[in-house]
Amino acid sequence: MPVVPNRASAHRTADELSRDLVARGLQAARDAIETEAAAVSALADRLDGVFLEVLIAVARCEGHLVVTGLGKSGLVGRKIAATLASTGTPATFIHSGDALHGDSGAVTTRDLVLALSASGETAEVCEFARMLREREIPVIAMTGQEQSTLAQLATYTLDTMVLREADPLNLAPTASTTASLAMGDALACALVVLRSFSHHDFAQFHPSGALGKRLAEDQA
Repeated sequence: MPVVPNRASAHRTADELSRDLVARGLQAARDAIETEAAAVSALADRLDGVFLEVLIAVARCEGHLVVTGLGKSGLVGRKIAATLASTGTPATFIHSGDALHGDSGAVTTRDLVLALSASGETAEVCEFARMLREREIPVIAMTGQEQSTLAQLATYTLDTMVLREADPLNLAPTASTTASLAMGDALACALVVLRSFSHHDFAQFHPSGALGKRLAEDQA
């Protein structure tokens, strides 16, 4: 007869956990928030000349800003591309693995590519960047390692270095992905200003959902 798991016993309640374990878990949560807040705050001092060059290059791009990455960096890259597209910068996402299986053909010489890799050594991302370099398509690296292979292949490098990840093991992409996400938002926000992107423009791209409804009411 198959053994049916007892759900009641499989999930211990807070009362059944030792107070010490609960207290340490809560402290880990506080430490994670403080570590990620510090990682994001440190980015403000890195909005230097390189960031300005990237900003101008993206504003002048005649094609799309193609964002690429894989794993957690790929998930962050998808969000960055979506934010840029909804705020007036033509952008799309290509998975770095798919790029090596034909999708790189979607990138044209009118495009810019933003490549994300915390280590700067992700094999698929670096190989995609190498292919783009051979085609003389500019690459913006977003990485925490300025001396990495990806940074060496790129035209520009946005520094998203963090002192440590936020998890207790200092292993899971947490602070590093949060820093990349914040740097992407910073780029999108700066472009909103450069393009004089308005509420009306945003409403045109975002007619659905609660936000779209609110924008439509504001303009009625």
